[in-house]
Amino acid sequence: MTKFLLSLHVLAAIVAIGPVTVAASMFPPAVRRAGVDAAGVGTVRLLHRICRVYSGLGLAVPLFGFATAAAMGVLGSAWLVASITLTTVAAGILIAFVLPRQDELLGQLDAEQPVERSNTAQLALFTGVFNLLWATVTVLMIVRPGSTTGA
Repeated sequence: MTKFLLSLHVLAAIVAIGPVTVAASMFPPAVRRAGVDAAGVGTVRLLHRICRVYSGLGLAVPLFGFATAAAMGVLGSAWLVASITLTTVAAGILIAFVLPRQDELLGQLDAEQPVERSNTAQLALFTGVFNLLWATVTVLMIVRPGSTTGA
């Protein structure tokens, strides 16, 4: 059962978190291009939709993760607690900073208002922090400090 849960957890991370990290990273430069070329607004809208939909699907990742950790008996492990904390921070950054700023920038493009480069740079910063946190969680999940599996 543990291998099945772990497989679901990893697949959920790849299928749900991967698209968010890529689409969110592509969003700021797409907004800058769309500000010059109005035809690019469709691309920006698509990237935003990917971020919204897949961030919702991303809720499966911690759910399968908790189930896997419970089955493995590692809920109290320091590496897992750190991963949970970093995942919570990443989710908070996505919900509080990335998605709302994407909404704002898309609204400016829809209203045919100029988009300040500083706004896209700030969004890129938040997106980079979000991606870095997920990369760190991924490494913790693989390395698992103190693991008895020899990894």
